[in-house]
Amino acid sequence: MVKQPVSVNGVVRWKDVGLADQTQSEQKERKMVVLRHEIGDVLRDVRQRQGRTLREVSHSARVSLGYLSEVERGQKEASSELLSSICTALDVPLSHMLREVSDRVAVAEGVAVPDTVPQEFSQRYGRDLDLTGDFPQGMLSGAR
Repeated sequence: MVKQPVSVNGVVRWKDVGLADQTQSEQKERKMVVLRHEIGDVLRDVRQRQGRTLREVSHSARVSLGYLSEVERGQKEASSELLSSICTALDVPLSHMLREVSDRVAVAEGVAVPDTVPQEFSQRYGRDLDLTGDFPQGMLSGAR
């Protein structure tokens, strides 16, 4: 960190310049993450990877085709009941879909997404966790 003189209304003050300024400007430049957009993208990716149409999924989920389309495009905020119904129609656990959304939000925020369970988390909750479950083929490895 380096101190640099800054003149404001004729008064000279010393300002820290360096990494702090870079991180502040990076934070300002980051785009706001809209959760409904990320949820819609994940649902669309899963549906398309399965080679299914909006009509097929909307019929299985008992949701109107137009509403499902709006959810996928991030124009509508889906309720938890609706998301559960769509995930059931796609044969994907809601928790796996939300995990994918969480990973995408973390990437958008510039947060490192660990590929393992953090040590302090596993020490605290390890006995209660079932870490042997597999994600559906291609669920988390799709293009971002």
